[in-house]
Amino acid sequence: MNNQDDSMEAVPSWATAALVLADGQVFWGQGIGATTDAVGEVCFNTSMTGYQEILTDPSYAGQIITFTFPHIGNVGANDEDIETLSPAARGLVLRADITQPSNHRALSHLDAWLVKSNLPGICGIDTRRLTRLIRDGGAPSGLVCHSPEGTFDIPTLQARAAAWPSLEGMDLAAEVTCTASYTWDETEWQLGLGHGALQTPSYHVVAMDFGIKRNILRCLASAQCKVTVVPASTPAEEILALNPDGIFLSNGPGDPAATGKYAVPAIQGLIKSGKPIFGICLGHQMLSLALGAATEKMHMGHRGANQPVKDLSTGKVEITSQNHGFVVQRDSLPAGVVESHTSLFDGSVEGIRVEGQPIFSVQYHPEASPGPQDSHYLFQRFIDLMAA
Repeated sequence: MNNQDDSMEAVPSWATAALVLADGQVFWGQGIGATTDAVGEVCFNTSMTGYQEILTDPSYAGQIITFTFPHIGNVGANDEDIETLSPAARGLVLRADITQPSNHRALSHLDAWLVKSNLPGICGIDTRRLTRLIRDGGAPSGLVCHSPEGTFDIPTLQARAAAWPSLEGMDLAAEVTCTASYTWDETEWQLGLGHGALQTPSYHVVAMDFGIKRNILRCLASAQCKVTVVPASTPAEEILALNPDGIFLSNGPGDPAATGKYAVPAIQGLIKSGKPIFGICLGHQMLSLALGAATEKMHMGHRGANQPVKDLSTGKVEITSQNHGFVVQRDSLPAGVVESHTSLFDGSVEGIRVEGQPIFSVQYHPEASPGPQDSHYLFQRFIDLMAA
């Protein structure tokens, strides 16, 4: 450890990483992953499985993920359980050191994958204390720094964390969307077979990419849909010129109001077409904006794979996978737009549908990856609307 001057907090001799929050709080630990630093919003995820899918979910752009489950790394890393090629998350925080892989599908140790993906992290900290801090005070800005030499300029790191702007007002979809249109035909993974390929499509779906997860595309392909993925800024005329049977609005990161400045006019044009529309997460929020509703940033968001949601049309409760920090304001829903699903955690809006039109959306992730598959029926609901 290098000597520190009086303006710097004393560094424990064992520390090779620090998590520095905007308010000056410091969590010391051991470094994992890339030897670099990253700043972003510090959030937590309560999932017990699927760390690789979580880290590669584009919806986590701009965020440092705290895993509340202590054993991360036990299935290693592979090339199949990814949601995008380049992880958009900024870093990760763990309670224990990375677990040694013990799975027949593992191609590498998680730490090696983190280094390859340029993701820094910290382990060995009290994640329960950090989670309570986020729960009570909201998601703070923070910076994770991995320095094997134990050299930390805490005042500078704290200043960088404090200077990082809130996700409110950020259009992060522009950073993670595709730059050109492409087609998708890979189907869902099966044990012993891997991913398949769609052979005889029955429908053509155009997906607006605000940060789309691959497993959403796989679920659509498994439902016999040929998918054309288009950039987030694609106007309605170009989408409709592709002659789709249905339109999908994807998940993604950032503030829906910021992305909506260019996406909402396109979505409004798609609504007028009368074609079936299905939105997930950010797509749900921006569909709501296009219909005249409003969104707002949540205190701490929903991130985990055990979130109970009630389908108001059937009365059934489904356990869902979620990752969002913004929500649709119930009181802003206009006439003709009906709340279809409700969170049993905090009562927030989890889904909407448009009366008399083949348009619906949900806040959560029916494709899971990771998480339960209770909500897979929503893809069939979309298929039924296109079939009609």
